[in-house]
Amino acid sequence: MARQISIEKNRNIGIMAHIDAGKTTTTERILFYAGLTYKMGEVDDGSAVMDWMEQEQERGITITSAATTCMWKGHRINIIDTPGHVDFTIEVERSLRVLDGAVALFCGVGGVEPQSEAVWKQADKYHIPRIAFVNKMDRVGADFPGVLEMMRKRLGVHPVAIQIPLGTEANFSGVIDLIRMVAIRYEDEDHLGVECKETLIPPEYKEAAEICRDNLLESLSELDEEIMEHYLSDEEIPEELINRTLRRATIQMQRVPVLCGAAFKNKGVQPLLDAVVNYLPSPVDMPSVRGITPDGREVQCPIKDDDPLLAYVFKIMSDPYIGYLAYMRIYTGSLKTGNMVLNATAGKNERIGRIVKMHANQREEVKEVYAGDIVAAVGLNTVNTGSTVCSPQRPIILESMQFPEPVISVAIEVATRKDNDKLSAALNRLMAEDPSFRVHYNEETGQTVISGMGELHLEIIVDRLLREHHISSRVGAPKVAYRETITCVCQGEGRFIRQTGGRGQYGHVRIRLEPLEAGEGFQFVNAITGGVIPKEFIPAVQRGIKETMESGVVSGFPMVDIRAILYDGSYHEVDSSEIAFKVAGSLAFKNAVRKGKPVLLEPIMWVEVATPEQFIGDVAGDLTGRRGKIFRIDQGPSGQNTIAEVPLSEMFGYATALRSRTEGRASYHMRFSRYKPVPASVMQEIQEKAVAAQAG
Repeated sequence: MARQISIEKNRNIGIMAHIDAGKTTTTERILFYAGLTYKMGEVDDGSAVMDWMEQEQERGITITSAATTCMWKGHRINIIDTPGHVDFTIEVERSLRVLDGAVALFCGVGGVEPQSEAVWKQADKYHIPRIAFVNKMDRVGADFPGVLEMMRKRLGVHPVAIQIPLGTEANFSGVIDLIRMVAIRYEDEDHLGVECKETLIPPEYKEAAEICRDNLLESLSELDEEIMEHYLSDEEIPEELINRTLRRATIQMQRVPVLCGAAFKNKGVQPLLDAVVNYLPSPVDMPSVRGITPDGREVQCPIKDDDPLLAYVFKIMSDPYIGYLAYMRIYTGSLKTGNMVLNATAGKNERIGRIVKMHANQREEVKEVYAGDIVAAVGLNTVNTGSTVCSPQRPIILESMQFPEPVISVAIEVATRKDNDKLSAALNRLMAEDPSFRVHYNEETGQTVISGMGELHLEIIVDRLLREHHISSRVGAPKVAYRETITCVCQGEGRFIRQTGGRGQYGHVRIRLEPLEAGEGFQFVNAITGGVIPKEFIPAVQRGIKETMESGVVSGFPMVDIRAILYDGSYHEVDSSEIAFKVAGSLAFKNAVRKGKPVLLEPIMWVEVATPEQFIGDVAGDLTGRRGKIFRIDQGPSGQNTIAEVPLSEMFGYATALRSRTEGRASYHMRFSRYKPVPASVMQEIQEKAVAAQAG
């Protein structure tokens, strides 16, 4: 089957923003106007096509990124609607990894919120060109110029308005197109925004429109000499030249075109689709994808249909009837049903069972897909998120993703004994779907411990266990994922000697530990000279140290940011073994840590609280009482914004406390910032609790 749409007319985009900016509502309007749905779904009444999970419909939030495909003016647009809640940031991360462009939504009232900054930085990380859509322009307090200024200050970008609102707040009726200099009105609400009327710009808006157009042209003249000549000569600049320059500037991330509208009121969505087609890149506009061959060479693979297959698995979904669905982006080549492919990451060949294009949780089966397509494949049982799937004749591995470490844990128990076996299988399926979710079994307490990115994250996991896997479970109180580390250079010696008649055990090592910078993890250095420890025993020493780090030395929490240098030791010709050196490495590490002035690290959260001015004293005092450090208090669109860093352990139950202090009128956003040593008094309290828990 030949390609139906040329690759130049493909757009792979994501809709990204903070929570409640209107991402899903905007996506629902796009599907309606593109003719994919006959009825607009609404988030508020749980009928949104893209929010298909029961938990999403009940809470009115997006939890998992949903993919769909639609057509607009001869172009195919693959859309991924991503969550806005910080607990599900991995969904944004893995979606951006495979996209070519993004639409960033901002609330016309709230503007650039903390989570907006977080997702913007994620898009920066993957060099994703963006356009911006300022939504909710019909709301009281909507301020289009204010949002542009916030984008400049908070995001450090060059936004260029290509529209301005026609009317304000309740009188918002459409937009003024600054490129064509026409007004687009959406007058009849009964027609659901399908019919709009292009008119001359009303006289009262003429001057403002000319000033904004002048700003647009001045900004573009800095990037294009032809526009500069026209602009300085006060000549009319062709619309085609403006669009071409704006497209190039967007793809090179020199400018961010900004549009506006009110998606819920069906205003401004069609021009947004035009902007996606006009300014965001096709797959061939993006740089060639880079990969690594089995012999370690870096290669560049142009995005072409007739090259060998190269695809990246960015998401796994579990289906009770067909097993795992592997969402993948095809970078080069084509893929047919029944093809044999190589999972290059695991080094295993597999056969493609079926290929489907996704419309939220609905599937359209296809026989063949091409470079630039985003699809899901059935039959790949060895792939995980981050796996590379390629032609067996050209093995290449693409760079994998880095997943955030969990910051919160709870112990989970099943309600009945018969559910015990089912629990393990269900948790493994959920882990395969969500790389930011972790499970481990605590042998000392006999508990299964689940870890995630926040309270809501784990609440959803437990809810899914009940609804999807029919496992009723109980969870304990949330526990913070503390870490341990050392603060100074230290040395330790470990001897493991056993003589029991016949062959014994002998391992003897000396190590030096050095603290590393935050986030550097663990490094092992083999500094043995003269063969004082045979090289076949060195990996065993490293394993002994790593296993000890996982359970900690002082308080039972994992250890991080340490360099271990193995510099001396001894061995016995007959009695030495791998197990002896593994134990000796563990003993030496424990011995050294106790001399290294160990400290406990706790996760610190970046918190921003928006509150009416009369409550600012109470809010600031409460944050300080939670061991928070307040950085600044800004004037926000609806009151004061307090920005602070607060330990996660002090933030449990904060939502309830904030509501009671502010009569329910405040809101807050929280995201992980860094790990930081806990105060000595708090450390002692945590250690006592850890010891009591182990004893119990």
